[in-house]
Parts: sequence; structure tokens; C-alpha cells
Amino acid sequence: MARSRRATDGGTRLRRVALIGIDGSGKTTQAYRLAAALTSAGRPATYHRNAGGRRWLGRLAARFGRADAQLLVGRDGMLAVESVLRWLAIAAALLSCLVTGRTAVMDRYSACQYASIRAHGGQRWERLARAGYRVFPAPQVTFLLTVDPVEAYRRIERRGEDHETMGWLTAADAAYRSLPEYPGFVVVDAGGGPDEVSRRIRAHLARWLPPEEAGPVVDDPPDGTGPSAPQAEGGPREPVAAQTRP
Repeated sequence: MARSRRATDGGTRLRRVALIGIDGSGKTTQAYRLAAALTSAGRPATYHRNAGGRRWLGRLAARFGRADAQLLVGRDGMLAVESVLRWLAIAAALLSCLVTGRTAVMDRYSACQYASIRAHGGQRWERLARAGYRVFPAPQVTFLLTVDPVEAYRRIERRGEDHETMGWLTAADAAYRSLPEYPGFVVVDAGGGPDEVSRRIRAHLARWLPPEEAGPVVDDPPDGTGPSAPQAEGGPREPVAAQTRP
């Protein structure tokens, strides 16, 4: 069950919601589903993938014959690049939603960077990161999707797009739970099927997304294909805008 330790804020409009968690927890799938559900319910939302560029750095490292990004640019270099890229992605997402008035559904947020820093053992960088990210408003709701690192590892291997070690996944899981923001997260068990996780998320957002108005559950991530991809002009409902960052 979803576990909320802090009530949603007192505003009547949902402006920012974030989904965070270790790789393989289903953040991308659930964030895109939520943006689609909000839009279908008449609350236009935009999906934003606030990645830190780890996959891109990993591919770059492979080109130079290195096993991973950390071996290419060093731990501190990787954390610096990751922090800057994620900051830029979040800033662009917030600005976009400020201009359009749409709800920002964030696939990753500042807490992800703090957890990454802790998992990499770069705690001295956390103070700098927090100083830089302090300009961003806190989401009204932050969902922490939790999954056993063993299951997360299986999911990552199954999708075949990248690779993470069990050591990293375990460290990242512990890092999220150690954050001072943790008591304010809505903790959702993401070990079940995607539909079950979506229902738990929607149930917590019933104030803005009544279950009977949620519409059909969509299955595909924001890759531009599938039944939940943005529809052409003149379609039956307003499309979900998807923004992809490095």
C-alpha cells in the first residue's frame, strides 16, 4: 500500500508531482501513466524526464573503451556533470509548466541527485548540490517507488538497454531512505505489476484524480509509440506532452 507521512499541500491545484526511486523501480512508466491519467481527467499534465545523463555518459565511456562513466571522468567529474544536467532539466521542466499552466509530472527530481551523491560516497558534494537545487520548489507530492534491488536488477537486465550492479542498486536504495526528506515521501511498494502500482499512486491523488475519472491505464513509456502516445490534432483528448532530457 502507498504510505503517506505528510498530507498533500493545501492548494486546490496540483502543479508538481515527482516520482523517484532506484533504477528499475518503474519511475518512467508510472510518471508517463500519471501524466496521461491527469490529462484524461481534464487536468492537463506534461511528463518530464529529468535524467542526469548517466546513460549518455556510459555510452560515451564505452566509446573510449571504459567500463563506465566513473572510469572515464572520475567520481567527482561524473557527479558534477550529473548534477548540472539534472538541474538544467528540472529548470526547463518547471519553466515550461509555468508558461503553459500544465501540471508537471517529474520522472526524477532533486532528491534523486542527493541520493546519487550519497550512493557514490561523495557526501561533500551534497551541500553544493543542495545549494544549487534550493531554487526549485518542492513537489506537492513526491512518490518514492520502492522495489527489492534484486528485482530491480532483473528488470534492468530484462530491458537490455543498460546495466547496473547489485552493489549500486543496494547503495542507492539505502541512500533514498537516508535522506532527510524521506519522512515526507509517499512510499509506494513498486514490486507488483504496473497496473497495481498505478492504482496505488492514483488512490493517493484522489483529490485531483478521482478513480472513476482516471480513464484507461496505459502501458507504454514515452517513446512516441503505443496507445498512450500523443494523439494527432483533432484526437478525442488533449495529448500528454512528453519532454525528454539527457
